[in-house]
Amino acid sequence: MMGKENIVFCRSGGCTAKLGAGMLEHILSKIPKKEDDNLLIGFDHADDAAVYRISEDLAIVQTLDFFPPMVEDPYTFGQIAAANALSDIYAMGGTVKTALNIVCFPEQMDLNILGEILLGGNSKVTEAGGTLAGGHSIADTDVKYGMSVMGTVHPDKVLANNGVRDGDVLLLTKPLGVGIVLAASQMKDASGEAYSQAVRSMTTLNKYAAEVLSGYEVHGCTDVTGFGFLKHLSEMLGEDHSAEIDSDAVPFIEDADRYAEEFYLTAAGQRNRNAVGSDVEFLNVPFWMEEILFDPQTSGGLLAGVRPEDAQSIMKELNELELPCAIVGRITKRSGKKITVSWTKGA
Repeated sequence: MMGKENIVFCRSGGCTAKLGAGMLEHILSKIPKKEDDNLLIGFDHADDAAVYRISEDLAIVQTLDFFPPMVEDPYTFGQIAAANALSDIYAMGGTVKTALNIVCFPEQMDLNILGEILLGGNSKVTEAGGTLAGGHSIADTDVKYGMSVMGTVHPDKVLANNGVRDGDVLLLTKPLGVGIVLAASQMKDASGEAYSQAVRSMTTLNKYAAEVLSGYEVHGCTDVTGFGFLKHLSEMLGEDHSAEIDSDAVPFIEDADRYAEEFYLTAAGQRNRNAVGSDVEFLNVPFWMEEILFDPQTSGGLLAGVRPEDAQSIMKELNELELPCAIVGRITKRSGKKITVSWTKGA
């Protein structure tokens, strides 16, 4: 327990703290792009990490992520922030090698709290098989923590987010609803089981799902984080593809539907709706499911496009990870709205 420091430590954090997607796209469009044949993926791809080729058989995957706390326990916060930062390496098909801490911390706050955060982060780097190699800290009015992570991948095995093909099946490897459950928790209205499921999901490395996917032909992959399921999916589709989503099949954390109905929502979720809502057609989808699909995820799962003949085999292996995962839709050639979301329960 942190007593009076609770209010300072945990306000509204995780990936809900991201700037809106529309704002970022506007700013990034004004930054000159340097031509470099070895830069396989840069910020112009709206992808999860940068990939730079250094030889014919080796490329560096580079990413960073940090945010304010979204849970009260500092060790758990450290684990979540690290898992979230490490996730981008896995989304690109890479292997984690090194990580550097990024720390903002008030000088007047108990340094034991910072120690717990760093221990939590280090535990996930170790679990990933990587090495914590240093970092940088500054004094700030609020706590923020994350990591810069470096990984490696073969240049021919990079999993870009925009490689999906017509006919691909979409797999989601973690449940949605983290932002909604944490919003309910901040108002002291989340059940213990819902909160535990959210924490378990956020602290689970995407390493294990990525290892399963590495045994199959994956055409496109991203991790679902602050921009929510629908915005990340939209980026995967580009201009040439559409997606049909079976919202009945979408896994979500216990009680997230009820909390959404009670309007335990986030500002980030509404920014996501504003950013991508015009590209989505909802067919008989209940309000709460719409909100779950727009909900910002912290340390969310992988969303991957795979061959339909591989989908059931992959699902069999993913189910052994003991987190709700599912086949949630399919890729088609572009027609009409970019994303169609259907709901058939009770129809």
